[in-house]
Amino acid sequence: MKIILIGYMGSGKSAVGRHLAKVLSTTFIDLDTVISDTVGMEIPQIFDTKGEIFFRKKEQEILQQLLEDDRSFVLATGGGTPCYGAVMEALNKTEDVVSVFLKVGVETLTNRLFPEKQHRPLISHLENKKDLNEFIRKHLFERNFYYLQAKLQVKANSQVDEVVSEIVL
Repeated sequence: MKIILIGYMGSGKSAVGRHLAKVLSTTFIDLDTVISDTVGMEIPQIFDTKGEIFFRKKEQEILQQLLEDDRSFVLATGGGTPCYGAVMEALNKTEDVVSVFLKVGVETLTNRLFPEKQHRPLISHLENKKDLNEFIRKHLFERNFYYLQAKLQVKANSQVDEVVSEIVL
């Protein structure tokens, strides 16, 4: 079985994914890490030098390879992964895949993301928490259409182990 974690940046996909994989005794894969390793650059560098279109194409190519893989694993996607191409359709029609949307409130996302915004290409230009909060609200409004197509939705405002417990149940 493949468990694919989706949700906005800062929703805890990587942290929850690592813990979930440990609980399930399976492999954890971070899609952004695989992309970075494949391209030979960190994600912000890819955006700066090759652009978002290149990144999204590479992201979909690698995701498709993973979906075709016979192994079981937990995969943390990027926040925008399900919003491009036919990703959600592919996730939901693949028999051994369970897509999980980690739902986190705007205020929590703002507080999590503001201290690390310089490492996030989409928000690095935002000057203050108010601007970040407005950006997140707008983005979530646009992206929820895709996120809500997940087979499972889990509130992820709480501690990692609590979120993992909800997924495992």
